[in-house]
Amino acid sequence: MLGDKIIIEKRHRDAGEIIGLFMLNSLEGLKTKYTITISGESGSGKSETATALSEFFTKNDVPNVILRQDDYFFYPPITNNFKRRKEKEWRGMKEVKLDLLNAHIQAFKSGEQFIEKPVVEYDIDIIRNINFNFCAAKFLIVEGTYTSALSNVDKRVFIDRNFHQTLKHRQKRNRNSSELDDFTTQVLKTEHSIISKHRTLADIIINSDYTVGFQKHK
Repeated sequence: MLGDKIIIEKRHRDAGEIIGLFMLNSLEGLKTKYTITISGESGSGKSETATALSEFFTKNDVPNVILRQDDYFFYPPITNNFKRRKEKEWRGMKEVKLDLLNAHIQAFKSGEQFIEKPVVEYDIDIIRNINFNFCAAKFLIVEGTYTSALSNVDKRVFIDRNFHQTLKHRQKRNRNSSELDDFTTQVLKTEHSIISKHRTLADIIINSDYTVGFQKHK
């Protein structure tokens, strides 16, 4: 999203390094393209962690790109906020073009070089399409609230922080005071009821103190 604020702190870089080392060590010598998602509640640090992970890969000469779920909403943020207030049922996963995001992940895995993807311009509240170059990337990082539910994913990261714990971070990043009112709290409660169930899908957990753990699936 153009105009977004991403504030990377030491904890994000530390987590990015741990996850990056794990990925490189476990996949060493393999030539396939890989996708890793980073999900969690609003303000949990998804964008920052994804950027830190991307920086780690880049420093280790591993080509990578990021897709951000915020660009895949049906409506740009300000318009979407108005629609949420007008239509109570308009909240949750239905707000996002997850099918399109899945298609773009598949395009990456299939070796396509270019996709036409949406990008949000926050300040003027529009979504426009751009030509996006995967640039021969080996890793695709996909970050966003509901990205654990996407297909064609090799590893899933879940940031285990709820909307109460992320308030200060959201205050730093939100561009409009209306996004921090009682109505938004109700929206975040709805998101929490959805996202908290996604923890079990994750291979890697970033805990509330930003330590990193791993879980095995049967």
